[in-house]
Amino acid sequence: MKSFIRNISAVFAFAVLGMFSVMAPAASGHLLDEDAAAALQALYASSPGAKALGEKALGILVFPSITKAGFIIGGQGGDGTLFEKGKPVAHYNSGAASIGLQAGVQTYAYALFFITPEDLKYLKTSSGWSIGTGPNIVVVDAGAAGDMSTLTGRKGVYAFIFDQKGLMAGLGIVGQKITKIK
Repeated sequence: MKSFIRNISAVFAFAVLGMFSVMAPAASGHLLDEDAAAALQALYASSPGAKALGEKALGILVFPSITKAGFIIGGQGGDGTLFEKGKPVAHYNSGAASIGLQAGVQTYAYALFFITPEDLKYLKTSSGWSIGTGPNIVVVDAGAAGDMSTLTGRKGVYAFIFDQKGLMAGLGIVGQKITKIK
């Protein structure tokens, strides 16, 4: 039974990797910048708290489309743009692998708001930033985003996840890494 599960898992791993090579071709820098700017504006339109935070942030890293897929073994990935003072300054890739009870396909967008110079410097100078190490991340839900006063005492990086489409169900262990595209 263990060898059957191992073989099935290997087949799905190759299928997921192949799917990502077809689903997520790298966008050109200019198109990526346009998509990221449009995603950020859509977030601002739906969340006044995000807009208020954006006015204070030193940098905003926007991933306009992350694709997540899996069946037991999964992966997710997409490219994003770092904005400083409203201008695109660099491009980053977000990728993760997961294993666990999961099935489905989903796309979503997310934005990371860097508030302190130290956190922004860490992003720019690290050779790859794994979520869970480095700066503290505050994931902002819809309720907290409506009243930013609940977040004023916190420091770190604020994350907004938005524009979710598709269905992904299950539990898993995820290791997500953000890497600068050269």
